[in-house]
Amino acid sequence: MKLLRFGAVGSEKPGLVGPGGEIRDLSDIIDDIAGDALSDSGLAKLAALDATSLPVVEGNPRLGPPVSGVQKFIGIGLNFSDHAREAGLPIPDEPILFTKAVSSLSGPNDDIVFPPGAFKADWEAELAFIVGTKASHVSETDALSHIAGYAVCNDASERAYQFESTGDWLKGKSHDTWGPVGPWLVTRDDVPDPQTLGIWLDVNGERRQTGSSETMIFPVSELLSYVSKFMTLYPGDIVTTGTPPGVAMGMDPQQWLKHGDIITLGVDGLGEQRQKVVFA
Repeated sequence: MKLLRFGAVGSEKPGLVGPGGEIRDLSDIIDDIAGDALSDSGLAKLAALDATSLPVVEGNPRLGPPVSGVQKFIGIGLNFSDHAREAGLPIPDEPILFTKAVSSLSGPNDDIVFPPGAFKADWEAELAFIVGTKASHVSETDALSHIAGYAVCNDASERAYQFESTGDWLKGKSHDTWGPVGPWLVTRDDVPDPQTLGIWLDVNGERRQTGSSETMIFPVSELLSYVSKFMTLYPGDIVTTGTPPGVAMGMDPQQWLKHGDIITLGVDGLGEQRQKVVFA
């Protein structure tokens, strides 16, 4: 099942992808893709619906992030050994955690805006998972059962903010629009193995990233278990799991994003994103 949220920023409605690829409106069934709707029982009720009985959403509405009520937006740094090498950083012995501000969340096709003073703008195609049930100190064996589903994420970054001056990963990852997620939340039952998914990204039609979740240093089950040791994860929380090699920072010469660039990216089975880069 593919769940989504559609409509203007701040006024998104819940929906799902119907059998013909059309958007079906869920707003008469649930208030939003959030909270109890993300639990196993909540998802089972949605899966039991006859999608063809739901209203069709006409036209081509904007898509927002596919989940609401997000309390935490957690990133995993350097989770691909070849990405760590291209960044000139040591391969970690355990997961590196950082936070993206929840206010950085945006829709999968919204513009990515870099503010005045930004000049090392970068991209990161990633697999993200979305928590469905409260997770605190969970085992790796039980970890996947706490996941509602998976989504594409572009962990947009500004490397000068991240590494230079008083550099900090939070600053380099958290500006508004730097967290496109979607187009859908693909439920866990439709992703039998999150460690076999291809990941790719193009800039202006040129392939920059090609990878697979198979080569993650720390798999999804280990990541959820690890994060839950340090903080309680709640329904709707998002963890984005790291990027394969091919980012601008690792190129020789480095090729930072420019105003007007078009980024397209995707993860097998989870859909695609398309963003225009805007320098304010």
